[in-house]
Amino acid sequence: MALGRIARLVDRQVSGDGMTRTQLSVLGTVGRLGPLRLGALAETEGLNPTMLSRVVGKLEADGLLERSTDPRDRRVAQVQVTEAGERMHRRLRGERTRLFTDALSRLPEEQEQALRSALPALESLAREIAPQPADSGSGTAARGRP
Repeated sequence: MALGRIARLVDRQVSGDGMTRTQLSVLGTVGRLGPLRLGALAETEGLNPTMLSRVVGKLEADGLLERSTDPRDRRVAQVQVTEAGERMHRRLRGERTRLFTDALSRLPEEQEQALRSALPALESLAREIAPQPADSGSGTAARGRP
């Protein structure tokens, strides 16, 4: 619950120029991982193709994303950030970083250190929670867990 609350508070304080939370997330994912096929982006974001198409269309109309054909398979569409999208992505990441840095600096030293020490475990947790490709064989049963 705390992580969800923190995410919502950060989203409210970091200006996305009127963008929705989903638009910010899609831009961030493409900025971090792109260029991406639309199917991979939909899976990563947990969006159905219709919703993703609307979000990508809006970001494309705003000049933040660019849709093209995948050079490996011309039947498949992919998206990548534009220069303006990259600038916004960097600005938003900078704002988020400053927000966390400022908040951490106001905490007592032992709480700050506890949070910094927890980061590797939180990253591992995120990897465990992330959806696995169907053919990866990396589900919990494959790892010997019930």
